Amino acid sequence: MTARNLFIAAVMAAALVPIATLPAAGAAKKSSPADAAGQSEKMTAPLLRDSVTVDDKVVYLGDLFINVGENADAAVAYAPAPGERAIFDARWLYRVARAYRLNWRPLSARQQVVVERVSQVIERAEIIDTIMAALYEKGADPTSELDLSTQLTRVHIAGSASATIGVDDITYDSRSQRFAAVISIPKGDPAGERLRLTGRLHPVVKVPVASKVMARNDIVTERDVKWIRVRADRIMPDTVTKLEDLVGMSAKRGLRPDEVIRVSDVERPILVERGSLVTVTLSHGPLSLTAQGKALERGALGDVVQIVNRRSKTVFEGEITGPSRAKVQIADIRELAQNSR
Repeated sequence: MTARNLFIAAVMAAALVPIATLPAAGAAKKSSPADAAGQSEKMTAPLLRDSVTVDDKVVYLGDLFINVGENADAAVAYAPAPGERAIFDARWLYRVARAYRLNWRPLSARQQVVVERVSQVIERAEIIDTIMAALYEKGADPTSELDLSTQLTRVHIAGSASATIGVDDITYDSRSQRFAAVISIPKGDPAGERLRLTGRLHPVVKVPVASKVMARNDIVTERDVKWIRVRADRIMPDTVTKLEDLVGMSAKRGLRPDEVIRVSDVERPILVERGSLVTVTLSHGPLSLTAQGKALERGALGDVVQIVNRRSKTVFEGEITGPSRAKVQIADIRELAQNSR
């Protein structure tokens, strides 16, 4: 057979191949059952949470991961104390994932979950008020200041429900003013927080203080004064404790609100400054004359200061009677005439 005849035979054989055995152009490739299962597993793969808040004594697998199925209720760690937080790092999380056969790996060594515990905060002031009410029933002065020996700022109680404070036991010595108390939070809950607190009561006194910022030389009026309670053992001997010792006085320095004021912080208003001109009333019996003088000292109302007569240069003492005013009682009529010149 010639070469030409061989070529014709090959072409005819190719034409006889059934069309059904050839793939259609552009036909989509069918996915196998294994591929479908892989896509479904990818869609439901466990996902790690960044942070979570729990309201239980333990942390469950479902608190840390999403899509863990029936293992969501498996307890994997103890929860942090109420009001505190715990950090679970990538290594620990990977061990847990392997233990429960989760298809999860950390993306980096820095991956973590921050778990916080739900809590209710009981402030120190609320605890003090509760103990003070119990001490009042024991005969303590309700105006006293309660000082706890324990450096207690606040208490965190598990859960978000409102909790009350119960006083399970309390003792009080009226002579030493000392007490000891056992409190429970929440009240009547055997599983709640129990604290034993000790302390002492301190008598307090009310003192007048400035109700606003006052500058030097400001005159204190009754509207500028408020009363505060201060522990008696913190009152110094020179503390101003009476309203009449403050109202009408002049501030010798700047006064701040609610600051205890000492006698040395105020003075009577200065009505005559040193070197200022003073109108002096000279009196002898029913007679009186006025003269101009120069104050050699500064003085407040009622102070006796030295004054020099501007004309005669005579120095005498005068009692301050008002702003730039003073009076002098003259025993000798001749002295009256001499000082009035």
